[in-house]
Amino acid sequence: MSEFSATSAGGPATDGDDPGLRRLAAGTLLAAFPGTTAPDWILRDLENGLGGVTLFGFNVASAEQLAALTGRLRSAGDPVISLDEEGGDVTRLAYHVGSPYPGNAALGAVDDVELTRGVYRSIGNDLLRCGVNLDMAPDADVNTAEDNPVIGTRSFGADPSLVARHTVAAVTGLQETGVAACVKHFPGHGATRQDSHLEIPTVDVSREVLWERELVPFRAAIEAGTRSIMTAHVRVPVLTGTAPATLSAAALTELLRGELGYDGVVVSDALDMHAISRSVGLGGGAVLSLAAGSDLLCLGPLPTFEEIREIESAIVAAVREGRLAVSRLEEAADRVARLRTWFGTARREPRDGGVIGLTAARRAVQLSGTASPLVDPYVVEIDTPPTMAVGEVPWGFAPWLPEAEITRVKPDEADPALLLAHARGRSLVIVVKDAHRHHESQSVVSTLLSARPDAIVVEMGLPIWRPSAATYIATYGAARANAQAAAELLTA
Repeated sequence: MSEFSATSAGGPATDGDDPGLRRLAAGTLLAAFPGTTAPDWILRDLENGLGGVTLFGFNVASAEQLAALTGRLRSAGDPVISLDEEGGDVTRLAYHVGSPYPGNAALGAVDDVELTRGVYRSIGNDLLRCGVNLDMAPDADVNTAEDNPVIGTRSFGADPSLVARHTVAAVTGLQETGVAACVKHFPGHGATRQDSHLEIPTVDVSREVLWERELVPFRAAIEAGTRSIMTAHVRVPVLTGTAPATLSAAALTELLRGELGYDGVVVSDALDMHAISRSVGLGGGAVLSLAAGSDLLCLGPLPTFEEIREIESAIVAAVREGRLAVSRLEEAADRVARLRTWFGTARREPRDGGVIGLTAARRAVQLSGTASPLVDPYVVEIDTPPTMAVGEVPWGFAPWLPEAEITRVKPDEADPALLLAHARGRSLVIVVKDAHRHHESQSVVSTLLSARPDAIVVEMGLPIWRPSAATYIATYGAARANAQAAAELLTA
């Protein structure tokens, strides 16, 4: 148990300035900070019991720099050091260049669980060398909504059993290295058509559908021993009523803890996402999520030092006022302590050199038609706005087609006549990403193909919208490895 105890398990604290209570509150927080070095306030907070940190692309310049940063953080305390390294489109280690690993959609398309396990083992080794001990992955959402704006290629697929077996493989591969998995987004974000970064999405399904579809991968992950599970900011009316799951005791305590028997660490999705911050606020969200059953609160990249203090104070005030049981904080502290113990005892695997990422991407890429030899190739990449989960990660064919001229255009600004004139007498390669979600992209592609039916179309998202092209390549993701695998097909 924690060093702090109240006079009654659920009652308010009587000491208004008890440092033990404040330390308990701080221990539930995963804070973020700007820059590639640790600010003094983060180091002080870690000394005073801050649970840990969540790192983002702006914290990473190189593997060596990240290892030095995490070493400095660890010198100030015993932090949980987490980031989102899913491979594929969502990467933090390779945020500035693109991931060397294909994402879940590509792995699901191959459907080789040993390959998935090997990819995630390699990711785990990369994280381990950099000092990261919690990976907020894998994504276990069953992506049944084709136009899902936030999951897409982050999911292994639309079939619950496929997603379940690859989730287990991913959890196993990561945790073999001593890096904890964080399976997300419970109880399922795959059937949504809204982005919880911007609003509260709704998954309006029956309890039977929820149990037989959304929950299948999470049940499998629990059986496989995942060390943590991340909540979703989605409302499921049959389960959570009007509240998002992150704030719902019915989802986190009754279902996840009770019916599914999970006793590992529950991590909230980022509380600065609009689904929480613009509905109940950062402090309100923190208190409600802890009361619902979360153990660690991912605050996201936006809260400032002052706002983090306010969140901590809101938790302390809720305990003093009896709105949050101190026993809930003690329970969270115990679970996180067990996770930290596991960090020190988990088995480590040797590094495999990272070759497996390109191997997986090559197995995933699919070619329809015949790729003729390229003649003075002109590549038109139709830009797609990044999702907030992905961020500004580079994608496209540079540098894998050094002999090609590559033009990046926004679909609403593209001039097909000018592009066609520039491509006259040359091989035309049209690259899109998730064209099924962007009608303007479809329009540009269709116009180009009407004049150049011999053009090659490369889809670097989900291959749902398939135009009538002479040659069509599906990569199932826009990671660097996916682009290289596609370029190899074009130059073979």
